[in-house]
Parts: sequence; structure tokens; C-alpha cells
Amino acid sequence: MGRSSKDKRDVYYRLAKEEGWRARSAFKLLQINEEFDIFTGVTKAVDLCAAPGSWSQVLSRKLRGNAQNPDNVKIVAVDLQAMAPLPGVIQLQGDITEITTAQKIIGHFEGEKADLVVCDGAPDVTGLHDIDEYIQAELLLSALNITTHVLKTGGTYIAKIFRGKDVTLLYAQLKLFFEHVTVAKPRSSRNSSIGTVYPRWSRFHCFV
Repeated sequence: MGRSSKDKRDVYYRLAKEEGWRARSAFKLLQINEEFDIFTGVTKAVDLCAAPGSWSQVLSRKLRGNAQNPDNVKIVAVDLQAMAPLPGVIQLQGDITEITTAQKIIGHFEGEKADLVVCDGAPDVTGLHDIDEYIQAELLLSALNITTHVLKTGGTYIAKIFRGKDVTLLYAQLKLFFEHVTVAKPRSSRNSSIGTVYPRWSRFHCFV
């Protein structure tokens, strides 16, 4: 018999503690990379809505750990909240809806743009699915807006979505910017969870 959703959550919670990840959500990004190989060739990455920092932590470990010279890897984590420092991660307290935030990100990359932008941000859920879906879509579009300023052509954007009745409209909006839009559900995602959109400039990936 398969594990229940609660059992699965407990497994990843325990694994996160054992492996030193800040949150179980780290496994979502690790599993997306296993499936799509999004980290190869990445030296500049942005984590939007980054707190508490589990995805920034994955980027730090994987990108810097695989680099010949870790100092050549630049990671910018953006959130309204401060978070505990991480090796090689520049923290930027800012609003992703502000153009000045995009300008500061590019400034940290010395005028260049990112190879990879990720966003695991989600609103506080109300329990009313239609409202939660709408708020999440608005957050995703805000993240998409700043991504259009900081992501290089051919780069990859990973973001969370709620898959609801209006999701086809959201996909259509994403396809205006990305040649490839892929939806995936990492093994560590909860059954009630949304999904991950996984697109780039040529490819966008969303996860559920």
C-alpha cells in the first residue's frame, strides 16, 4: 500500500532535518533539477520570494559545489523579509513589483542577466480555492514581470502555480514570453499542492 500524503510529508520533513535543509521545499527544487537538469551551466541565479531560504540553499550548495571556482557563481535572493545568511548568496530585501528591485539584481550581476530565476512563493491560503488560485496567479505574474527584466534569453524560470479552472489562461499568458512551458509535480509536493511551472525564455517550467 502506498504512503499517505501525511506520511510523505513526514518523510521529507525528516529528510530535510537530517540533511540540513531549511525546509522540506528544498526537495522540490532538487527533484525538478533531477528531471530537467536546470542547473547545468548556471552561474547567475535569482530566487524570488526566497525566505526562509531553502531554494537559495539548494542553489548555493549545487551551483557553488559543482563550480570550478565557486566565486564565479552569483546568487541573489529577494524577499521582503530578511533571512539567515547563506554561503555565496546576496540577500536583497525588496519588493518584486518594483522596477528598482530588478535594477539592483542586475547591478549585483555587474550588468549581466540571470541564467536561472526561481520562485517558490505562495500567499497565505484562505481555504477558498478560487481566491487562493487568483492570488497565486497574481503573485506568479508579478514574479514573471520582474523575470522579464532580469532573465537572459535562453534562460529558465521556475515558478509555483495553482492548477485550477483558469489555468489555461495562465498558460496562454506564459506562452507569450516562453517558447516552452512545462508543468511538473515533484514527488515531494503535497497532493493538495499546486504545481510548478517550468518555462525558459525558450523554456518555462512550473511545478504543481
